[in-house]
Amino acid sequence: MDADPEKSEESSERSPIRDAPPEADETSPQVAVRLLSPGTDAQWKAIFYDTIQPRALDLQEVRVDKIHKSKMLEKKAERKDPPDSQTRDWFSEEMMTLETRAYLLDKLLPTLIPGVEKLLMVAERKKVVEMEESEPCTFNPLIFLGEYLMRHNPAYDIPAIPNPYVRGMKVVADEMKTHVPETTMHKLAQMKTLVKEKRGQREQVEKIKAHVKDMRKEALSMQFKEWTMDFTRQIPLMLIQSALKSFLETVSSVPNDDGTGIYARPLEAVGSLTVKLNEEEFAEYLLSYIKNFSSDMFQQLLQHLLQCANNARNTIRHDVWRQMFLQLFFDCDHGKVGLLDRLRILYLLEIVYDNCPLLYKTGFLDPRKWPIIELDDIEFIEFWGNMEDDEPVISEQPSLQVPTHELGLSEEAIALKLILKEILSDVDMAASETSNAPVESMAVGQEEAELEQKVSSVGKGSEVVPATASRDQTEIPAAELGPGRPAVQEEQDPPATTVVVLAAEEAAVPANGEAVPADGEAVPVTIQAKPLQPIAEMEEADRDPMPKSSAPVSLAKMPSGLQQAPDQELGPGKEADSEGHDAAAAVKESNAEGAATQEEPRKEGEPGSRAQLHRSSEGVPGPSKLLGDKPTDLLSSPIGQGSEMSENAPQMIYGKMWPGDLQTADLSFKYTDYGKEIREDWNNENTRFPDLRMNMIELQARGPPFSTSTFDKTSLNLPQFVQLMETFVGEETSLPNLKRLVAFVKEGYVQTEKEKITQLERIHHNSFLVRQQLLLAALFEKWDNECSGFLDMEEVDAVLSTFKEGMEEEALNKAKLQLPIPQWHPSGIVKLSQRDFQTYIELVVSELTGNEDEVLDNVVEFLMMTVERTHTERLRGSARRKWLLAIENSALTNGGRIEPVYDAVFKALCRDADNHGDCKKISAYIALLEYNLASPERGDILLHYVACTEDDVPCVLNRSLFMDMKGVSFAAALDDKPVHVPRVQLHGNIHFWNEDRLPDERKGSFLVLPLEDIRRRVFGVLGLDTLRDKNEKTIFVPHEIRFYQAIANSFSIAYHHIRTKESIMQVIITAVGWVSARVGHLHTITAYFMEPGESRMHDYTLRKVMASDLKGQVEIQPPPGPVLSRKDNIFRDYLFKCIDCSEVVTMYVYEEHHIAVPLRNQMGQAIVVLDLNLGNHQRLPSFEHKDLQKMLKIMQAATCEILKEDSGEKDPLYVLEAEYVGDWRRGGVLFYRFMLQDLQNCIWNLDPWFSFGEIRCFEQPPALVHTILKCVLLILYPQWAGTQEVEDWNCCIQKMDGELIENICYFDPTAAYVEIRPETLYSCLLGTHRKAVWKFGSAPVEYLYNWVNTCLSLIELAKKLQHRPSMGTSSSVLITPTLSRSIRSSQISANTTQNLAVSSV
Repeated sequence: MDADPEKSEESSERSPIRDAPPEADETSPQVAVRLLSPGTDAQWKAIFYDTIQPRALDLQEVRVDKIHKSKMLEKKAERKDPPDSQTRDWFSEEMMTLETRAYLLDKLLPTLIPGVEKLLMVAERKKVVEMEESEPCTFNPLIFLGEYLMRHNPAYDIPAIPNPYVRGMKVVADEMKTHVPETTMHKLAQMKTLVKEKRGQREQVEKIKAHVKDMRKEALSMQFKEWTMDFTRQIPLMLIQSALKSFLETVSSVPNDDGTGIYARPLEAVGSLTVKLNEEEFAEYLLSYIKNFSSDMFQQLLQHLLQCANNARNTIRHDVWRQMFLQLFFDCDHGKVGLLDRLRILYLLEIVYDNCPLLYKTGFLDPRKWPIIELDDIEFIEFWGNMEDDEPVISEQPSLQVPTHELGLSEEAIALKLILKEILSDVDMAASETSNAPVESMAVGQEEAELEQKVSSVGKGSEVVPATASRDQTEIPAAELGPGRPAVQEEQDPPATTVVVLAAEEAAVPANGEAVPADGEAVPVTIQAKPLQPIAEMEEADRDPMPKSSAPVSLAKMPSGLQQAPDQELGPGKEADSEGHDAAAAVKESNAEGAATQEEPRKEGEPGSRAQLHRSSEGVPGPSKLLGDKPTDLLSSPIGQGSEMSENAPQMIYGKMWPGDLQTADLSFKYTDYGKEIREDWNNENTRFPDLRMNMIELQARGPPFSTSTFDKTSLNLPQFVQLMETFVGEETSLPNLKRLVAFVKEGYVQTEKEKITQLERIHHNSFLVRQQLLLAALFEKWDNECSGFLDMEEVDAVLSTFKEGMEEEALNKAKLQLPIPQWHPSGIVKLSQRDFQTYIELVVSELTGNEDEVLDNVVEFLMMTVERTHTERLRGSARRKWLLAIENSALTNGGRIEPVYDAVFKALCRDADNHGDCKKISAYIALLEYNLASPERGDILLHYVACTEDDVPCVLNRSLFMDMKGVSFAAALDDKPVHVPRVQLHGNIHFWNEDRLPDERKGSFLVLPLEDIRRRVFGVLGLDTLRDKNEKTIFVPHEIRFYQAIANSFSIAYHHIRTKESIMQVIITAVGWVSARVGHLHTITAYFMEPGESRMHDYTLRKVMASDLKGQVEIQPPPGPVLSRKDNIFRDYLFKCIDCSEVVTMYVYEEHHIAVPLRNQMGQAIVVLDLNLGNHQRLPSFEHKDLQKMLKIMQAATCEILKEDSGEKDPLYVLEAEYVGDWRRGGVLFYRFMLQDLQNCIWNLDPWFSFGEIRCFEQPPALVHTILKCVLLILYPQWAGTQEVEDWNCCIQKMDGELIENICYFDPTAAYVEIRPETLYSCLLGTHRKAVWKFGSAPVEYLYNWVNTCLSLIELAKKLQHRPSMGTSSSVLITPTLSRSIRSSQISANTTQNLAVSSV
């Protein structure tokens, strides 16, 4: 009955330290505290936590167990003897006396109530209650109650087990305390309430999340069934990762490229199709990435996954085609040389294209046009002056189409849509959506009923008998073609019943019009159709590109399938007619019959199947979309009853299960050495050239990636042939038609014995040249052991003169006469680069008598034996060569950044100093020559220090050395000679940037090396010193100086590679700006640079550098841009195919048409790929298509021009004044210069009277013609602005003569004398559109219009280049011997003038 006493704070133990008097601290002796080191302190803390933390956790666990036990006992007691419910009468929320009542219930009443109860019991026992008032009573209740309260004081008494009433009062007291404001119990109660609410909210959120996760998992499980699975019903993980990677491209706002901003974890790349996922793993894997996705983003992801499933299915289908083309290549390559005749293949494709039925070749590309043929094979006059529109323009998909995400899918799509609607709302909305689900199901049922009625009504007019053939084997009648198909005659005959044969792969077609399948049952098929115009006989070709020795290909040898009537095979993906009912009826009834008879499952591409991808294209092939009556939000309703069957049976690819692998995805890797017959007799232990073996192995590991192919106009290797055939057939070809095409090419490709022998001889000759270059390159590296990049010609002549004891002196002299002597050098030393050395040896071998192969081996062996290198020297040379290659590779693989090149240079210098330079401590810097625009009085040029070692950054970086300052750097740059100062303290003409350096610390060696480009023009210096080295030996020895020259050479190569990339980038930007104003139907253009791997055996990557929407928004990626590797996204594999084959690749991906166009170097290897996105447009209008081809051709020409100039193959040719800018900005001028020259050539070929005769005939000319001619005259004669010379038409036509043509052809828009203002031309051209000029149909007007726009662009570009120097930006300098003498003369005259001025003072 007694309550628990409450502990007071005063009864707590007091700390003896706290009770100690303050004097104790003052009198205690001071102890020195030693600070612990960070390592010791960390070790002590680790030991402390290892020992104390477990003990504390154990004590905490004991205390928690004790509390839990006490609570369990209390609960057990309450269950045995529950509190008295009458105590609830004490509870009241009346706020006036709440605090008082809570106090009484807590402090007094738990003791008073038992005391009163005890008092009543004692009084009753003593019968005090029954006594009269007059009777004396010895019992005093007050004293008894007081004694009881004193004995049972809660502060001292040990309470016994309270009775139920007291326990009930304690519960009520505790509850009342929680209502007393500003008390601990009240605050604690509020906190508990808040925690409870938050816990409930959190549980509700978790419940919602779990519900959403379950729904999303179910949606993803249904999405899994839309993918093409292998025989184990699994999907390769690589396809899912590619879908996630590509989803980042569809999201407008992506924080970073790795995807961690929208995904729950970073993306990963497997890079192989061997790792696969089943349905459950598929859902769990995706859910691990999309935990934080909103409902809208999840819906976008489902749409994107649907697109990717179609892309994957299309990729698998193309893989089957490529396997057929691969086998075709092996069948045609009779000599196993790895090459086929490209012209003969194109000729066979022309025969197929010209003679196959019109409906059959709808998806084929014309082999006489781009992108099958090369742009170099097309004359510019066809671009500028050809006004013919020979093909119907199909700029967009037909109007009767469903949206992008509404493809024909399985029955599960309906449930997936309902689940998505639930996800888009919270729990309440989800509940309401769930209640409305039956209504939506009824709506779907009504749609299906309406479709059934339409099918039955349409089916009455024709008899449709389904067959078991796949969609790719089904003949589609011409009546199902949509509008715009050229197959229908201009004059239609009355409807007739046409028998269409459903061709199976092994089926025979008898004369009675019945298709006989493999099981022998005839299945007649009749469809209401209109008769088509018969195909005419093939006419004799005007020209015969086939060699006379080759066997002719006649029509008699063509397979019968190529001469069938056009009402037979059309291939997959032909569009339905404009109404869309006939196709839907045939699909519906065919699926119903197929399900009833339980025939074989529908194959991929069969009409009505969920895997169907309809195709329809011209020019650029691509799939069209299945037509539907009533599209849904996300997924279309199922068409037919075949989904139940397809749910149980996996999807089929041409009637077969997909094995789960793409066998032709890596053709460039599998067959990279196919047909190569390079002699490798050197690569063995008994080789004739043992000293060159390691060098040749290292040389083979360099170069471009081995997976890339060099383009050749006369031959095709295996990947190029497969890609050419795939581009030709497009997207619509069915499997039987493809087999007929393969059979025809296989039969038609014939080579005579003479041609085979000639081809083998050419292959052997090429292999000899490759081996010869490899031998001579290895020999050069053996001679140039220090990797300087040059050899002294006198030293080479001295050794060659001893060949055969000097008996071949005459041959050596003849070879010298034919050798192009390198440029004169100020040092007087004739240096041979590797290219010059190879040319020299080849000339010597050609002058010697005997077998050329044997003579070459003898000369190489002789030169190899005359140079002896010790093992230490060979190791030193090998290590240095690796460091030099690292410098060059840093420029190739870092997205055009120069900083990694600087780092690689200084790292190579430090490594060589540590390993081969007696551990010297060197300082280095790189300074580039620039024009002195800030202070011209201090000299014409200056040296700008752009990089240095880390210790010298505060003193050297970004400083400028002028010509009037001390130093030997300008002497090295102007004389083009290395300057070595062995003892700096004794020189007297050294400029020290660190002025705080004491004279005693200015001791060491100093070396300055000129930086030369490919034409040996100096553009900067490389400086090294040992001022920080405290050793005695600080002088640079000869082999170190030669290696430092090699570093300067490697830096020059890397530096100019980046400059070349910048110039090409400027060409691309200029070309995109030009085409954006002309090609309006082109959606985007994206540019990627190819970057090689660590070695030739590693795969390359693509770095995105530019993206433009052609609406004025050009996104130039700051270096380094995002990188795309082959394994990242399999759906972007067409970009890598373009680089691999160096050919144009067309692809339909993400429901958009794409064209990948390569930009090749001078050797024919692709270095840039342009991704042209046409969107939903199947092809561009004719005038836009020609403008696009112009842009690509000029861009390729400008790129080759830049590469040839920068590689030294061609001297720069400056035609326009603006080209003398001399830096990367010249690329934009070069693009317009090529365009201007092509236009001038076209105008030059015009006849002044005949060509302009039609224009002169106008008495009142169209405003378009007058405006263009007015602009032409204003450009040539700007002083005529506003006069009758240009405003009057009669005056204008008098100027159209030969003199006008001559002035146009010799006009330079960038010349300084040009005074025309661009604003004047813009005001004149206002309202003149490119399309209107095209429709006018006059070639001279077309020429003049494009000439005006080109001149206008060049005028604006020239003004920008003129204003650039005034902005204070210095441009680089290239010092030639002539410029060096000029600078020295000006400097001497300036010094003389200054001395005269001083003497006069």
